[in-house]
Amino acid sequence: MAAAGTAAGLAGSAGPEPMPSYTQLVQRGWGSALAAARGCADCGWGLARRGLAEHAHLAPPELLLLALGALGWTALRSAATARLFRPLAKRCRLQPRDAAKMPESAWKFFFYLGSWSYSTYLLFGTNYPFFHDPPSVFYDWTPGMTVPRDIAAAYLLHGSFYGHSIYATLYMDAWRKDSVVMLGHHAVTLVLLVSSYAFRYHNVGVLVLFLHDICDVQLEFTKLNVYFKSCTGARHRLHALAADLGCLSFSLSWFWFRLYWFPLKVLYATCHCSLRSVPDIPFYFFFNALLLLLTLMNLYWFLYIMAFAVKVLTGQVRELKDVREFDVAEVPSPKPSKAE
Repeated sequence: MAAAGTAAGLAGSAGPEPMPSYTQLVQRGWGSALAAARGCADCGWGLARRGLAEHAHLAPPELLLLALGALGWTALRSAATARLFRPLAKRCRLQPRDAAKMPESAWKFFFYLGSWSYSTYLLFGTNYPFFHDPPSVFYDWTPGMTVPRDIAAAYLLHGSFYGHSIYATLYMDAWRKDSVVMLGHHAVTLVLLVSSYAFRYHNVGVLVLFLHDICDVQLEFTKLNVYFKSCTGARHRLHALAADLGCLSFSLSWFWFRLYWFPLKVLYATCHCSLRSVPDIPFYFFFNALLLLLTLMNLYWFLYIMAFAVKVLTGQVRELKDVREFDVAEVPSPKPSKAE
């Protein structure tokens, strides 16, 4: 561990490492993974059990707090929908189809706006250098190290929300063509949040949350303006313009944040730089496999974005709509009754 501290000190004195190219990410990440696999003489369930016993630190009260938080989000959403969002949709005389979907988008918009604002504060309003120097997320890492309260709060906020989101996707949200993938995404994210907290990889977690939440803010903002541009039975140009600009901003930010910065900052740090700071870092393959799966999901949803862009450019679509949603003529898969 002393060698890791020395390496971190040298890296810090030399300044942040330049962000790699995609080619460098693949070459160095693959090379580091192969070297880690070859150097793991006793890999297997025995090593995994020892790693859990020695490095995982998660107290039962923390899990209980996470579960209570998930229940709290569900209760808060139900109350906000019944007392705020549905009455607002009725007052604005939204189209019935839009009025049914507006509460979901409003709820997600306000959550992601708040969560992304907090992640932005952590990365740019404090002394954490993780955005400008991603390898620093592993500097001075030790098993069971204390999680700063501001980062622990972000983990509780997001972990409990994604626990709620698994239930909400099944029982509260509109069922879409990608809902099964969405369930997988929520499950992967929840596992990443809980396990990275337990293994004290919380620094990289803050960076992951920042790079993902911004796209959800813009997605729900765009959908809300799509719903409101026809409220009160008239077309509102301001909402139509905001929806068009939001759609463009969402498409660009999805690529920039999730397919450019995320792999070149996060995956490069976890696949390559982590082994330089902590040569025997526990559960290296487990966490990188989940992060790679998250990247594949980002690519999957990017195909939806590109499909919509092609339809707009070829004149097949004249109005903004969520291409993941079922058309009126389509019959969606059976879905449990809603809890709202």
